[in-house]
Amino acid sequence: MKAIIAALGATLLTTNAPAQAQTTTPTPGQLAFRDLYREFVETDTSVESGSCTALAEKIAGHLKAAGYADNQITLFRDEKFPLDGGLVAMLPGSDPKAKPMLLLGHLDVVNARRADWERDPYKFIEENGYFYGRGTSDMKVMDAIWVDMLIRFRKEGYRPKRTIKLALTCGEESGARMNGAEWLAKNRPDLIAAEFAINEGGGGDTDGKGKILTQSMQVGEKSNRSFELTATNPGGHSSLPVDDNAIYELADAIGKVRATKFPIHFNDTTKAFFARAGAARGDDLGRAMMRLSADPSDKAAEAMVVSDRTYNSMLRTTCVATMLAAGHAVNALPQRAVATVNCRIAPGEDADTTKATLEKAIADPKIAVALVGRLRPVAVVPPLTPKIMAPAEALVKRYFPGVPLIPIMSTGATDATYMTGIPTYGVPGPWGDPDGNGAHGLNERHAVKSAYVARDFLTDLVKAYADGR
Repeated sequence: MKAIIAALGATLLTTNAPAQAQTTTPTPGQLAFRDLYREFVETDTSVESGSCTALAEKIAGHLKAAGYADNQITLFRDEKFPLDGGLVAMLPGSDPKAKPMLLLGHLDVVNARRADWERDPYKFIEENGYFYGRGTSDMKVMDAIWVDMLIRFRKEGYRPKRTIKLALTCGEESGARMNGAEWLAKNRPDLIAAEFAINEGGGGDTDGKGKILTQSMQVGEKSNRSFELTATNPGGHSSLPVDDNAIYELADAIGKVRATKFPIHFNDTTKAFFARAGAARGDDLGRAMMRLSADPSDKAAEAMVVSDRTYNSMLRTTCVATMLAAGHAVNALPQRAVATVNCRIAPGEDADTTKATLEKAIADPKIAVALVGRLRPVAVVPPLTPKIMAPAEALVKRYFPGVPLIPIMSTGATDATYMTGIPTYGVPGPWGDPDGNGAHGLNERHAVKSAYVARDFLTDLVKAYADGR
């Protein structure tokens, strides 16, 4: 979920003050956090070779050692998937009238093969100002911050007004098998019941040289739906070609999908984003962003804005062909040709409407369009309220002077989609480089300074939310 933030940093042109200075010698508290972070990264939680259950059990041990009672820690798992367990913990609040808040994170990581990496992906290595290892960026840095925070709160005797809950789940990266956030929502909604939740998806971006350009608050995300386009034909011998070749008919349909442009669909978050990010740019593209936010029918502004693929994706539903399968023999006419089209659907739209749009664009009854794959719930945009934004804005001003906090809508998807009835926000704090820090790819890394500063920033942010109304 780091791509949108990295892309935003690459396209915004303003240059702001660097992050709060970090001393070269870590404090004892930072060293304790570093050890926890190391343990998280060095515990393999990939779907291919790891175990989220093992890490969840280690976390439970740390919380118990800090003084959390057994009834304040719940280990859970679907018995069909014993390695995909998770944990929910709680720090009770002092005000029974204040509804709980939820800290959300996923423990699983994308698969990583040692032969492909410069360093062992499951060894936590500090080098040249970065921590390296699978999950250092997505999202074990935040997982470790959440757990370290609850440990410190207990040891310090901190008693928030509202109860603070923590849910660490498995399956966000490997949800084709199961998803822990979904399991909790269906089987133990009482454990995660909260007024609001904070999650990954926001954060800062840099110019690639350590200077922070923006901080962002994720307020909403697109829904992920895939469709299969299928062309069928009786086939026959390849020496006797026919015009209605299944591959040709499918290719025509794919071309029509490529040409399909969904309408602009603004919501409160994206309108605010284009207005504020446009003002921050201060160039021709920025002015076009501001004009389009004010008037979605401004075609000249739209033409300029959509030249940036990130901005285009934030404006509308997008559909793109991602996979092909056709034919059964080199000397036979294809009996079947299938294309997978992945759509990222804007909040407020749904899969049925998207499917109908594709069918209308293809305009060929011989092409079957079918929704496929495991379905996440449709994303709901949470309200852009002062209760959430004001504390974050105040802390961004304090920690990152001159850096704007901009609300964004993610073009991807997180476990926030499973938090039905719980407004969920991707908070600012940790920052990344324009290349996405290798998340999901090779040689994943996270800046040492970012980890330590984000630890302090998020602690202050959670306290502000927990002690507010």
